Amino acid sequence: MTGLSTFRADRAWGALDIGAVDDTTVRLHWTDQPYRWHVNDGPEVFIVLSGTVDMHWRLDGAERVERLDAGDACFAEPGDEHVAHPLGEARILVVERRGSV
Repeated sequence: MTGLSTFRADRAWGALDIGAVDDTTVRLHWTDQPYRWHVNDGPEVFIVLSGTVDMHWRLDGAERVERLDAGDACFAEPGDEHVAHPLGEARILVVERRGSV
């Protein structure tokens, strides 16, 4: 597959389905807008391929932020409340359970 580094969706968080392994999907997302606070029902791997993303999460009632640059990854456990805020455009590879939020 070519063109991953130039992929641009027609809307924020639009995705290109790359493939699936058993019941796990691998998708490339393009965005220039924050997602929304959510909790996944399974684990999620989040890898920034281009751009910068501030990953916000809540732990024991306190909000935390970690800056992720290209090449950085984040792992969310089931039940972790989180939201991604890109700083400008970003391309993010997300690996998660099929049908997850």
